[in-house]
Amino acid sequence: MKIKDLYKEKETVFSFEIFPPNKNFSSEKLYDVIDELSTHNPDFISVTYGAGGTTKSGTVEMASYIKNKLKIESVTHLTCVGSKKSEIDNFLAELTENNIENILALRGDIPQGENESILKTGDFRYASDLIEKIKKNGNFSAGGAFYPEVHYENNDLLDLFHLKKKYEAGIDFLISQIFFDNDIFLSYKEKAEKLGIEIPLTAGIIPVTNAGQIKRITSLCHCTIPKKLEKILDKYGDNKDSMLQAGIAYATEQIIELLSSGVNGIHLYTMNKTEAVKKILENISHIRS
Repeated sequence: MKIKDLYKEKETVFSFEIFPPNKNFSSEKLYDVIDELSTHNPDFISVTYGAGGTTKSGTVEMASYIKNKLKIESVTHLTCVGSKKSEIDNFLAELTENNIENILALRGDIPQGENESILKTGDFRYASDLIEKIKKNGNFSAGGAFYPEVHYENNDLLDLFHLKKKYEAGIDFLISQIFFDNDIFLSYKEKAEKLGIEIPLTAGIIPVTNAGQIKRITSLCHCTIPKKLEKILDKYGDNKDSMLQAGIAYATEQIIELLSSGVNGIHLYTMNKTEAVKKILENISHIRS
């Protein structure tokens, strides 16, 4: 089933993101994580794609397991920075062979050890170029990312311009990068709607369970930490159990406010962990249904 049709059928779509196996996280361990996540009945699970395609085989393997073994829709991330059309064609063919119909199309970060010159070596400079390619194929529903606080390489107007380009290229749905201030997300959503972008804008939520990890992530993606969350990190960041409980409460509050504001999709960045996801979904069990 194509994800665009899921959004048409359901009032609110709930989904998870995982990352594929790597040297620090084995395939066996990830299968266990996916199996546990599947018990929470997500509408789809997305699988990330390493810079320059470094995790490509693991991405397809896990997405295929989710789709074909667990019978849950899967979305494979696909980055295009430095990629040739032939590489993308081969990847799309591999997805078709594995019965995978959904892609999150991204430009992707510049791989470690490379510089911006790599943007000129590939056939795709922007995510909108990749989206056009995917849509011409005809077999896939294509989603994309957006940045409620604006991509660090852009300003407000340029960021919305690129979002409009993705929409015009035929994108079906959008998932936000992480944010911790709902007003920022809702303001961005309003601006997008005024531009005539009439597709689902899903809120990407990460449970704050590790203070150090969150500070690293927010510094990389230039995401604001509100004073309310800052106080939580300062007070409970050194206590694992307290931080877990406080982080679950903060994410739950975020989700409830977003749903009551009419947001039609919640995408949980699981970081390949299940405990926080389980507790959050328990907290909103009646709201979700």
